[in-house]
Parts: sequence; structure tokens; C-alpha cells
Amino acid sequence: MATQDGQLNGTNLEVYAGGTLIAYSTSCTININHSTRSTSSKESGGWEENMEGMRNWDVSCDALYAWLTPAGGAIGGLTLSELFTDMIATRTKLDVTFGTTGSTTEDTKYTGEVWCTSASLSNPLEDTSTFSVSFQGTGALTQTIAV
Repeated sequence: MATQDGQLNGTNLEVYAGGTLIAYSTSCTININHSTRSTSSKESGGWEENMEGMRNWDVSCDALYAWLTPAGGAIGGLTLSELFTDMIATRTKLDVTFGTTGSTTEDTKYTGEVWCTSASLSNPLEDTSTFSVSFQGTGALTQTIAV
């Protein structure tokens, strides 16, 4: 992935579910969280005290909604219909990859197992239809940096 002064072009970051690219993606987000647990007591002097707690992560993606490619052929990536059929309707857990599938030095990607937790379709008047999909991670998230 080419960098300009250490900054990434967001176009190069993609989401793959079950090894297949989410078709016509326009944006994607990964959230990595670390919750704390309260250890406050009467000895805390009125200040909240915390220690480490559970970690969790999720991925979301926005994409253009389409049934066919602009040329009228089958779409080569995952569509909203496939995400619903393959993950939500069947309650199937899949692997997700956030990042790039290349191996350029220092490229970073995150992988783990997810459940598809929501999918929504938006159809504005005289504008492009889009969909959003959200995945909740289950278990550890793995970070890989290409060398």
C-alpha cells in the first residue's frame, strides 16, 4: 500500500467476509475496545478507580447497492443479499479481514471471527441506493504486519 508522508489512502483498506470482498464498498470502520472494571471503594477518596476488563471489536462497512455489475454481469464480491443469505438467515459465523490482502512491507490487516449483527438498505429519492452491514467480533482479533 502506497503511503504519502506516512498517511494511508483509505481506498486501499477493504473488508473481506469469508474471504470475499464486500462489493462496491465506499467506507469501512474497525472499532477495537477495552472496557474497564470498577475497583472503587470507600478508600478511593471519591475518585473512580479501574482495572483492565474485557476487550471487544467490531467491523462495519458501507457499500453501493447493486444486483448486477454496470455491464450487466454477476457481481464478484459480497452483496447485501449474500450477506443476509450466508450469514444472518443461517446464523453463520465467518472470518473477516479488515485491511489489505496484499503483502507490501508494513501493510497491516486485522482478522478474526464475526457474526453479522445488522444489515440495512437505504434508498434515497433520485440517488444511489446504499447498504450498511455490521459485524461483531467473537474471540481474539489478530493483527498481522507484512514484513
